[in-house]
Amino acid sequence: MTDDAQPPQDIRQNVSTTGGSSSLVAGRDATQHITTAYTGPPPPTPTALRSLPRDVDDFTGRDHQLQHLLAAAGPHRVLSVHTVDGMPGVGKTALVTHLAHRLAPHYPDAQFFEPLHAHTPGQAPAKPVDVLGDLLTRLGTTAQHLPPTLEGRQALWRDRTADQRLLLFLDDALDHAQVQPLLPSGPGCLTLITSRRRLIALNGALALPLDTLPSDEAGALFLRIARHTSQPADTAPLARIVELCSGLPLALVILAGRLARHPAWTLHWLADTFAATQHRLDELSAGDHPGDLAVRTAFAMSYRDLPAQRQRVFRSMGLHPGPDTDAYATAALTAIPLHQARHQLEELYTDHLLDETTPGRYHPHDLLRTYAHTLTTEHDAAEDRERAVERLWDYYQRTAQSADRHLTRTHHPDPPPPAAPAAPEAAAPPLADRAGALSWMHAERANLLACLDTATTDQATRMIDLTASMAAFLYQEGLWTQAATLHQRAATAAHDNANLSAEAAALDELGCVRLMTGEYAQAAGFHERALALYEDLDNRLGQAAALDGLGCVRLMTGEYAQAAGFQKRALALYEDLDNRLGQANALHELGSVRLMTGPYVQAAGFHERALALYEDLDNRLGQANALYGLGCVRQATGEYAQAAGFHERALALCEDLDSRFGQANALYGLGCARLMTGEYAQAAGFQKRALALYEDLGDRLGQTGALYRLGCVRQATGEYAQAAGFHERALALCEDLGDRQAQAEVLNSMGALLAESAGPQRALASYQQALKLARQIQSPLDEARALDGVAHCLVRVGDSQAALAALRQAVGIYRRIGAAEAKSAAARLSALKAEDVGAPSSAEESTD
Repeated sequence: MTDDAQPPQDIRQNVSTTGGSSSLVAGRDATQHITTAYTGPPPPTPTALRSLPRDVDDFTGRDHQLQHLLAAAGPHRVLSVHTVDGMPGVGKTALVTHLAHRLAPHYPDAQFFEPLHAHTPGQAPAKPVDVLGDLLTRLGTTAQHLPPTLEGRQALWRDRTADQRLLLFLDDALDHAQVQPLLPSGPGCLTLITSRRRLIALNGALALPLDTLPSDEAGALFLRIARHTSQPADTAPLARIVELCSGLPLALVILAGRLARHPAWTLHWLADTFAATQHRLDELSAGDHPGDLAVRTAFAMSYRDLPAQRQRVFRSMGLHPGPDTDAYATAALTAIPLHQARHQLEELYTDHLLDETTPGRYHPHDLLRTYAHTLTTEHDAAEDRERAVERLWDYYQRTAQSADRHLTRTHHPDPPPPAAPAAPEAAAPPLADRAGALSWMHAERANLLACLDTATTDQATRMIDLTASMAAFLYQEGLWTQAATLHQRAATAAHDNANLSAEAAALDELGCVRLMTGEYAQAAGFHERALALYEDLDNRLGQAAALDGLGCVRLMTGEYAQAAGFQKRALALYEDLDNRLGQANALHELGSVRLMTGPYVQAAGFHERALALYEDLDNRLGQANALYGLGCVRQATGEYAQAAGFHERALALCEDLDSRFGQANALYGLGCARLMTGEYAQAAGFQKRALALYEDLGDRLGQTGALYRLGCVRQATGEYAQAAGFHERALALCEDLGDRQAQAEVLNSMGALLAESAGPQRALASYQQALKLARQIQSPLDEARALDGVAHCLVRVGDSQAALAALRQAVGIYRRIGAAEAKSAAARLSALKAEDVGAPSSAEESTD
């Protein structure tokens, strides 16, 4: 070996010390001498190139996500880094493990699995420098050649993987800073990452957020783990277990494993026991050791890493009674500034401790909500929790009252004074107009109802006031059955607390919603009770509202004289109080009464006066109602083009206002106008759209009208069987409602249909039923149409004298109310008179 030659690495150097002189040679101790011996090549460094965990034998479901990942991460991929993120226990590792085994044949050089321990109990998150040391060692790098720094190891890792076809599975990543140094550089490499956190800062990665399992896949997973063969009787208890676990795979696996280990247990028994437990999270544990499967432990490891304020915000989710929240409600609940609440919610979403339902609105998984409730009970004092809930009530009540001012259809008789806030007022969204108010009510409806459902006896006043603030919204949205339940509860609470004004207001609202559900007797009773209370209180505005309600009920029951009387009394009170919105409402209702009784010129006058007031008040919903009323009047007088124009204006307003009830009415009116002008396809289209809205709203009276008019369209086009079907459905509905006017109208139309399809005798019976009802309720138009039909049938059976008498009566009524049918009926009367020269003449028989 030459002096400058380097010894091979496998030559060991042995240093020994012997006795001798202390002379120095070339700066070295002469007593030391070095000996070398060549011992051959060292043993190869052990490598582990196939370290994927065992595939999941019971992997179930996730077909869509798996196929998506296979397509995105397969041999023809575009991106080389894929992340799967989701809440604790959602099955991220199982999915990616299963995926990795499917992809392994495409990466023959190595398939590495590296747990990063972001949420492993008792273990700190892995450091990138240590993970790189492990990965490089697996590739054959010896310990003495491992660079000591993160940068050195990262450079070596990228060099060693530059030409490799390698799959790297990084499980349970903490954040992008932990993952970024570990990414291989070679184009043939694929990296799969799971994390509870959305790795939004990881550039160039394709993310797949993983949600809980849908019910069918959740049930299949449970049965597979439980080794249970499904029977028809298992459907209900299985669905119950899936619902109680909210589709969380970890919870399902734990429960299914317990069932598999207990042959004596049944699915029914497990479902009942799990539903009844007071500590559901304690039941979702597979052992007592830290490493055992447990939902609470999985949640706790995520909660542990949150900053203090974020922990507090998360705990507050356990106090919120509703399904979701936003920054405003969170700021109120936690007493932090709005911008901080918004930031903390976004971070909890990033950590998969909240899901985002719509932009800016968040909710936790049901089991996470349970965990949050447990945490706040354990960590927050009772008085702190009570104050937080009071702040939330303050926020919801104050903002609901603000929204109601844009939505109310009339002035409240006795608006509740604002409650004293439990703390300085929290920020509230700016509700500048009806659209903003309606949007807020839609978004918060479930939360407001949850507050009402969980209100305690001590919160009776809050419950009453919040119910009142929701009244206009519930009414306009067609949520009448739900509104009736809430108003009844408010009326009872007000009565128990001797709050007569609030009781009267709740009773009056009950009357309004019972009218819409067709329970006319109940509606009248509630309005009468409200009127009596308001009279005792000498509250004239309340009296006017109750009288208006009674007038509406009498209109629907066909008691038109009483209806007009009540509305005139209401109008007088409103005028005396200078309440122009009330005046407009009463005038509109008087127009509706005159539409039924005539003369139509009076009906048009009332609606026009109402429209002028609504326009002056800039009340667009009122304008739409008045325009609809004018359209109905113009149709009754045969001015079909004008009628359609009014209905089109009403429809445009209601669409802009997002009033489904108003849209349904306007569509119905348009369908009626198109029917009269012979545009049958358009008429049917409008009525079908109206019917769909009425059905969605649960408005059975509206459904009756739309079905009846669809029957008229089919009758006009000669489709008699279909026409009869629509008429029969309409008749059954109005009979069930007890609406005699609607029954008379449908029976008249059925008479016309039977006259064309079944003969005069059957038609005559239908007309006579209509005539009897019309006279009972004093509906002149329905009476005249029934007499007109009777005359037609009598002519066909040869009784011309009786036909003349009936037709004379019909013409007289048509003329008195100004109906469009007057002229054509008078012409038929003259023709019939000419055929029967012995009939007495009458001035009414003129065709002028």
